[in-house]
Amino acid sequence: MTARESTDVLVVGSGFGGAIAAYHLAAGGARVVVLERGPWLEGKDFDHDYLLGSSYTRVFDFVAGDGMSVLGGNCVGGGSVVYFAALPRAPRFAFERHGSIGRRMWPSAISRDTLEPWYDRVAEAIPVVKQDWNDVSYAGGLWAAACDHSGRTANPVPVGVDREKCTNCNWMMAGCRFDAKRSMLFSYLPAAVAHGAEIRPLHEVQHISKAPDGDYRVHYSHIDGEDYRIRTDGGTIDAKIVILAAGAGATPVILQRSEAQLGRMPHAVGRYFSGNGERLNTAVVNEDRVRDVLGLSRGGGLAYAANQIGKGPVVANWDHLDGSLPEYSRFSLEQLYFPPGLGTILAQAPDATGPSWFGVDKKEMLRQWRSWLILFLMVEDDNEGVFGPPPPSGNAYRISQQMLGRGTLSYVPSPNTLSGWAKADAEVKEILERDGLAKVMPWTNDLVGAYTVHPLASCRIGDDPETSALDDSHELRGHPGIFVTDGSAVPGALTVNPAMTIAALAERAMPGIVRAAQRRGVQVTYGAPAPAGGTTSPMVSAVR
Repeated sequence: MTARESTDVLVVGSGFGGAIAAYHLAAGGARVVVLERGPWLEGKDFDHDYLLGSSYTRVFDFVAGDGMSVLGGNCVGGGSVVYFAALPRAPRFAFERHGSIGRRMWPSAISRDTLEPWYDRVAEAIPVVKQDWNDVSYAGGLWAAACDHSGRTANPVPVGVDREKCTNCNWMMAGCRFDAKRSMLFSYLPAAVAHGAEIRPLHEVQHISKAPDGDYRVHYSHIDGEDYRIRTDGGTIDAKIVILAAGAGATPVILQRSEAQLGRMPHAVGRYFSGNGERLNTAVVNEDRVRDVLGLSRGGGLAYAANQIGKGPVVANWDHLDGSLPEYSRFSLEQLYFPPGLGTILAQAPDATGPSWFGVDKKEMLRQWRSWLILFLMVEDDNEGVFGPPPPSGNAYRISQQMLGRGTLSYVPSPNTLSGWAKADAEVKEILERDGLAKVMPWTNDLVGAYTVHPLASCRIGDDPETSALDDSHELRGHPGIFVTDGSAVPGALTVNPAMTIAALAERAMPGIVRAAQRRGVQVTYGAPAPAGGTTSPMVSAVR
């Protein structure tokens, strides 16, 4: 049985871009439906284990491509539920980048200065904590001490964490059961629901077509709550405005699959994908040298041995975020706890005499896992990713019951990207191997290619129709009434965590989207205040 409905606005995805759009349009009086592919979980549902069927496998989407793998959110709240809550603003030079096209890739209307008010608006809804050194975990403290020892600087990372609720359990990547992480579940989404928006989990959008009256018709399937490979009867919803916010690994796939019904897509749909220049290094810390050289101790005879204690990233080195440096030599280095799973598989053993990511040397490295320090590198890349023909349904060919899929993304890092990684790798090595503090190796790219937790730019905004899928209002070129507000709209790598920038761009896009909705006959206004993220109660999953 196929259901057919209609609404004013249909939002695909409920992460930063989708939640912000849903709130403003619902608050302005529009009828809003949000379709989310993943389940709807609350704090009590987030498990502290990695078993199949736990929240860990339910809320993530890991898609392996050809040369690049993407880890994203798959739940109500999307990436805001599984991110590390790091909320820096992009450096000024990021908006002036030329990248692979040889000229400014961002629209001329957008700069750090013009985006600043929208950053401020997001910070009203998601209180950003400027951590001090009392908030820093053992891992962050070790990284800061090593930076200082080598003559570098270190900075506490601004985060969206309620310090009163945080227990330093370090499970935040798989959702926070203590409601300490300020995700969309505590700000824009409950505010959207309060204004009448309807959120439907386990609804996967397949494609968009045109309805006879000129509206857009969104086709979806129902996803089984236990086995995501199982799709059952879905339906369609007609809408005057469609906002795609399914993530940079899914939004372009939906549009590619829609081309047969909607007509030609802009050339940049599914091209210019950026992994935000991301790369990870693992350092195996020499406990004795940490004690002797840095003078650190956490009691009980331990100098460190605290890889698992803390909360996400708390300290970053930003010495190379300098606009006077040449492009591709600017990067940030961020201490990060990456939980077991990919982190243990992809880490390479330093000074291995045989294979570096498995074998005897790797086994010994795993034995020392408490003495690991993981560094997250974000460099400037060349937007090398291209999506091939879309799979028959979904964003990937589903391999396992949950989480794992095989995608169509192809990625071959350019010499510029490789150079950026090499420079960042060398800097980490220089800081942490000084005076024998640690041995450092990057994660291997041999198994799943490069990898990113911050996919960007696969439907990017810009001024040039040849190199951007969206204009500077985030409207899809040639398809009025379709907008994109997720990370796929960001033109390129930012050298820092992108959540604040994605959210700020979505906020900036909303006045224009409201005007477009008005032109298409929707009774809606713009001007709702930022939702009170500091006081909003957690959203309950009563609407299913």
